[in-house]
Amino acid sequence: MNAGFPIALLQSTFNPLNFISWRGFMKHPHHFLAASAFFGLVALASTLTASAAPGPSTDGAPSGRSSPAGSDDAAKAVPNHIVLTGQAAFTDAAHEAPGIRRHLTVADLPEPMPDQSVDNGAHVVPRPADAWPIAPRGFKVELYATGLDNPRLIRFAPNGDLFLAESDSGKIKIFRGVDADGKPKQVSVFATDLHQPFGIAFYPLGPNPKWIYIGDTDAIVRFPYHNGDLTATGPVEQLADLPGGGRLRGGGHWTRDLAFTLDGSKLLASVGSHSNVDDSDTHPEEFHRADVLEFTPAGKFIEVYASGIRNCVGEAINPITGQLWCSTNERDALGNNLVPDYITHVQEHGFYGWPWWYMGPHQDPRHEGKHPELRDKVITPDILLEPHFASLELTFYEGSQFPAEFKGDGFACEHGSWNRAQRAGYEVIRLPMHNGHATGEYEDFLTGFTIGNGDGDVWGRPVGVAVAPDGSLFVSDDGSRSIWHVVYTGK
Repeated sequence: MNAGFPIALLQSTFNPLNFISWRGFMKHPHHFLAASAFFGLVALASTLTASAAPGPSTDGAPSGRSSPAGSDDAAKAVPNHIVLTGQAAFTDAAHEAPGIRRHLTVADLPEPMPDQSVDNGAHVVPRPADAWPIAPRGFKVELYATGLDNPRLIRFAPNGDLFLAESDSGKIKIFRGVDADGKPKQVSVFATDLHQPFGIAFYPLGPNPKWIYIGDTDAIVRFPYHNGDLTATGPVEQLADLPGGGRLRGGGHWTRDLAFTLDGSKLLASVGSHSNVDDSDTHPEEFHRADVLEFTPAGKFIEVYASGIRNCVGEAINPITGQLWCSTNERDALGNNLVPDYITHVQEHGFYGWPWWYMGPHQDPRHEGKHPELRDKVITPDILLEPHFASLELTFYEGSQFPAEFKGDGFACEHGSWNRAQRAGYEVIRLPMHNGHATGEYEDFLTGFTIGNGDGDVWGRPVGVAVAPDGSLFVSDDGSRSIWHVVYTGK
C-alpha cells in the first residue's frame, strides 16, 4: 500500500463535501463503531489523530448527543489536527465538527458577488429532547441554567460569581457556584432598568474591585461593587454617553463591550456601525461608530483608539501581550463568501477598512473610487473567519483544567449567519495562539446547535463565553435561553 494513502484517505473523509454524509452515517451506534474502527486504523497508519466526536456517552446528557469522551493522549494531539485551507476552508454548519481547523487567507477571497446575497435568517425552535452541544474528546457538557431572558455576554467576577447581561429585559444577573446537580447554588438579580446592557467589566483590576462597569447601548454606567455583592449597593452612575443604536435592521448595531487595559489606565468601549456600509462621510449618524473609543476610568473621552472596525462585538485583553483583541462582524450583501468576519489584535490608531475597504487593499464596490489614500493603511486582521459567522464574545484561556495546549488560546462564540445561502456559525470556536499571537487558524470546539444537515432549524445560538476560576468554560446561548458548562474529564 502506498504510504501516502492513509493521509489522503483521512483528508478526503474530512473534506467538507463528504463530511455531511459521515455525520449522518455516524448517528447510528453500529455505524459509529464501524466508523471508529476505520478512523482508528487510518489515524494509526498515518500518525494523524482526528478529533471528530466519537459518539454517545452517558455522562448526564441525553443519549446520543452528549459530550464525547476520549483518551487524554487524543485530546492532547494538537499538532495533528486536520487543517482545511484554500476553498476547502469555507464551510457551513453542516460541516462543522469539534477538532477540525480552518485557515482562510486574503488570497482565498472571491470577487464580490452581490447577486448571491440572501436573507436566510435562522428559524429558532425549542431544543429537541435528544439535542445537546458536541464537544471535543475528553470534554463533558452540562446544562447549567435555562429559561433565561435573552442571555448575552457573561463575565466572571474575581470572587468566582458569574455575571450575565440579559439585554432585552435590561437586567444584570449573578450565578453563584455549581451544586451537585451541576446547577447554580444561588441566582440573584444585581441590577435592573438598564438600556440593553451588554459589556461588563470590573475595576480596579485584581482581586478586590470597587466598581462594576456596564456597557449600555447608549452609555457607560457603573455601580459600586465589592466581592460577594449579590445586588447593587448603590445607585447607578452614568460616566459617558455612547452613540445609541437599536437593532441593525432599523437602528444599528446595539452591543457595547468594555475592557480595561492591563495597567488600568484606559477604558476601551466598542461601538458598532449604524448601518451595513453607509459612507460615514455623508451619514452623520456614523460619527464615533465602527470604532473602539478610549475613555479614562472616570469616563472622560480621550480619543478614537481604532477605527474602521464595523462591529467589534467582543473585546478581550490578551493576558500575554496586553493587546486589545476584537471579535468582529464584517459587512453583508457581497456574496456567500464575502466579507469574512474576523478576530484580531487591535493596533492603537489602526484603521481596519470599514466602510470603504476590507481585508487590506480590497475596495467595497459600493464605494468605488473613494478614499484611495487609505488603501495602503488598511490592516489585515489576524484570523479570518467564515463570512457572516456573527462572531460575538471573545475570551482567552488562562485556566489549568483543560490540557496544557489550551493555555493562552482564545475562544469565541459564533452566533450564526443570516446573509448566507448555507448557514454558518452556531458554534464556539477555539483560536490557537503561540506566545500570545494568532496562528491564523481557528478550530471548531462546541457544535451541534443546528438540526439536520445544518440548513434546517436552529435550537442554539452561542453568545457569551467565559473561563471559570476552576478552568472550566461557560457558554451563554440565547437560542435555547441557556448557559452551558464545559468541563474537561479526559475520559
